[in-house]
Amino acid sequence: MTEENSPAGSNIDKKPIDQDDYFMGLAVLSKKRSPDPDTKVGACIVNEKGQVVALGYNSMPRGCERFSWSKDKSKHLLERKTFYVCHAEFNAIMNRNCSLENCTMYVTLFPCNECAKLIIQSGIKSVQYISDESAEKDQYKASKIMFSTAGIAHSQYESTKTITVDLFETDDNSDENQVANPENPDRNE
Repeated sequence: MTEENSPAGSNIDKKPIDQDDYFMGLAVLSKKRSPDPDTKVGACIVNEKGQVVALGYNSMPRGCERFSWSKDKSKHLLERKTFYVCHAEFNAIMNRNCSLENCTMYVTLFPCNECAKLIIQSGIKSVQYISDESAEKDQYKASKIMFSTAGIAHSQYESTKTITVDLFETDDNSDENQVANPENPDRNE
């Protein structure tokens, strides 16, 4: 991973990324696993020790992958994704490998009211999110009311960095440590 705005080979390239940027980056990377063609959301849950305890992205329930991802309001509700999709927050909570008591959730889209209930009940104490694009909808207003009432810290995440993930980057740029990329020979230095 490198910061895009830093000169190649500078000391900035060698500096580790901020912990919050790292965890939000994992949420962003997780959303790329989502099969939803319209709204891709990712979540990363981290414990008080700074350890990742769960990741999730929005998807259909296991065995229901063939269900429609349609948002077409002219279709009956049972023919749209509304009642079927598992949100990223839900999947992350279900994927946990330990108690979520006092954990922080990093999520790319502010949680809906149903996910807010799960977050509260799981013991998560803090939520950081990138986008709050549906803030005017009642279900998201309800989330904020529940979070505030239950003492769940929630804030919009802001970063000034662009982080690039290069799967062929190595720590040492010597020729012997370069990974060959057969699909893109220009990457093979």
